[in-house]
Amino acid sequence: MKLSEFKFDLPESLLAQHPAKNRDESRLMVLHRDSGKIEHRVFKDIIEYFTDGDVFVVNDTKVFPARLYGNKEKTGAQIEVFLLRELNKEIHLWDVLVDPARKIRVGNKLYFGESDMVAEVIDNTTSRGRTIKFLFDGSDEEFYKALHDLGETPIPKEFISRETEAADKERYQTIYAKHTGAVAAPSAGLHFTREVMKRLEIKGVDVVPVTLHVGLGTFRPVDVEDLTKHKMDSENFIVPADSAAVVNRALDAKKRVCAVGTTSMRAMESSVSAHSRLKPTEGWTDKFIFPPYDFKISNALLTNFHTPESTLMMMASAFAGHELLIEAYQTAIKEKYKFFSYGDAMLIL
Repeated sequence: MKLSEFKFDLPESLLAQHPAKNRDESRLMVLHRDSGKIEHRVFKDIIEYFTDGDVFVVNDTKVFPARLYGNKEKTGAQIEVFLLRELNKEIHLWDVLVDPARKIRVGNKLYFGESDMVAEVIDNTTSRGRTIKFLFDGSDEEFYKALHDLGETPIPKEFISRETEAADKERYQTIYAKHTGAVAAPSAGLHFTREVMKRLEIKGVDVVPVTLHVGLGTFRPVDVEDLTKHKMDSENFIVPADSAAVVNRALDAKKRVCAVGTTSMRAMESSVSAHSRLKPTEGWTDKFIFPPYDFKISNALLTNFHTPESTLMMMASAFAGHELLIEAYQTAIKEKYKFFSYGDAMLIL
């Protein structure tokens, strides 16, 4: 398939700027692949579509406050430093994006607020990318606390055109987030509340975790018409043995296995055994899923509504079938569903 087949006109007014007042009261579109039927529900109704022995696979990555603001030595110019990943824990070496990049050269030092935190630019990696080394004397615990205190919740400002608010700290995080490492939230999981989780448990539905630390590559635009030429950024993931066992038991019993979000789906599809079962794995994946694709593990997908030409939309299209997904998106626009991280949800069965 070609990039242009994923183009559609998304009114700016439908890009959600804030989450729904209550997590589980977002809207939910239910898309039935067998019949093409589209239903309009509320997220908390999701439990009606699952029964005893079905499984939800959630991504328990935790978003860290990755956006920092520093001042350049001598000039005092404010520089945004977006932490991508830690390269070396011992010497506090990080892969980052800087803005404005033209002002930042190798050897420059950045000072952060009133703290003792200073960083030196060690290398250029891409036009906006830099490798920086934090110069910090305290313990690891003190270092991470300082980063946490200085950092801001990394809501994606390309699509959410407002300043970060205090509420984002809680709302741009799933209620089951556990392992710190993501710079973007696995957004399909943002709709779950403790009440919904409890009602699923009472119904006999298992909820099991995988971990995939979402990187900024999730928002990186595809800039080639031929999708086979696009390269995904690598992301670190873990499929625990306990989770794999529960999923495989459900598959053997012909039950529903629902991937909560494209990140859970990528983790599972990156860890398939020769017998089309989920295997425990820990590693990195750059798997790019676009149509046509034969999904081996999940037979249901919960996801948000995605922006045009995004890799997330491409995976949803591969799962739903391209024509049905385009029809669903046109319906969503007509019915004024909200798109992107803080937007509404779609359940594809």
